[in-house]
Amino acid sequence: MSLSNKKLFLLDMDGTIYLGNRLFDFSLPFLNYITKIGAKYIFMTNNSSKSAQQYLKKLTGMSIPATPGQLITSTHATAIYLKNQYGNKPIYASGTSAFIRELSESGLNIVSSLDTSIPSVDIDKPVAALVMGYDTELNFQKLTNLCILLNKGIDYIATNPDLTCPTEYGYVPDCGSIAQILKNATGREPLFIGKPKTALPEIALERSGFSKAEALIIGDRLYTDIACGINAGIDTALVLSGESTITDLEAGLIKPTYVFQDLGQLLKALEECD
Repeated sequence: MSLSNKKLFLLDMDGTIYLGNRLFDFSLPFLNYITKIGAKYIFMTNNSSKSAQQYLKKLTGMSIPATPGQLITSTHATAIYLKNQYGNKPIYASGTSAFIRELSESGLNIVSSLDTSIPSVDIDKPVAALVMGYDTELNFQKLTNLCILLNKGIDYIATNPDLTCPTEYGYVPDCGSIAQILKNATGREPLFIGKPKTALPEIALERSGFSKAEALIIGDRLYTDIACGINAGIDTALVLSGESTITDLEAGLIKPTYVFQDLGQLLKALEECD
């Protein structure tokens, strides 16, 4: 195992390059080095609460060079899955307005209403599946709508299994926690599309043209980022700047290829390979 042959760096975002709206000091030097050596980086995030356009705006606002081709979200992967499985069949979507709009703009037949402050008439329409994203605009009416649909037995898909989302003040419930609430109420569990499933790195490899051996998945979560790399057959680097700790690593069964305190320490390791 060597870092010297790595040409494609697949980076998680929250907890890896920034925390909330705070960019880590070591992130820009790391990304600049990747560009300097002629390698490429692609951001892969499970967080489906924002659109790709919103993420790119956030990144460029932090002075991070990023183009649409350098970002893959769980929404993107979910849209591909839904198109392959359901074509133009109607799909009920629950999530932020940005999530629902992005699915609609991808060409899917989305029947969910963006106004969920009142019971949605769309609940009564026949749909082929229900898709749920990480919803920072969640309210009780949305949960009620979801329970009504799930009790009908329709297919159930969710963007990501993350239990928490890191912020500058701690953690908040993510899509996996919302799914747990719905399981308690209906007994239903979704098919998750994002990490640790392999759709995101597979898209990245196809988009970049690099091989698995040339890629490195970097993230702060063992059960999503690192497990994704293991499932995809790609080397992984755990950074301890976000959720996972050394205690978690020692106690768990998921083992990364490399462990670094943060991207700054990984940068030093890469420089030593020159």
